[in-house]
Amino acid sequence: MLEKKYTWHKLAESREALQLSAAGLAEVEIAGKKICIALHHESLSGCAAKCPHAGASLSEGYIDALGNIVCPLHRYKFSLKQGRNTSGEGYFLKVYPVQQRPDGVFVGIEDNNLRNSGK
Repeated sequence: MLEKKYTWHKLAESREALQLSAAGLAEVEIAGKKICIALHHESLSGCAAKCPHAGASLSEGYIDALGNIVCPLHRYKFSLKQGRNTSGEGYFLKVYPVQQRPDGVFVGIEDNNLRNSGK
């Protein structure tokens, strides 16, 4: 299996600079993509900004006790780790790795050119 390769993009100088909502969510745009950033138990995650079911903005939802992001429109739940739909409807949410480093918060966007070329 090929290892995923990422191009890392700086989101903010710190976690506090992300301006997360009271629910621990924020929508950012980076590298032409809108991404929802989520904070759960002091860990940051990233996923597509829109629910794959009906396109609702996930940053307006919330994170449940199990760490799933919950869509504000129909309450569909998605794992922030794998993107798997945990409420059973069969949808899949694109997820992105997020790293907190001494020099800021970064999100990884998969580099399909590197992955497909075997580099």
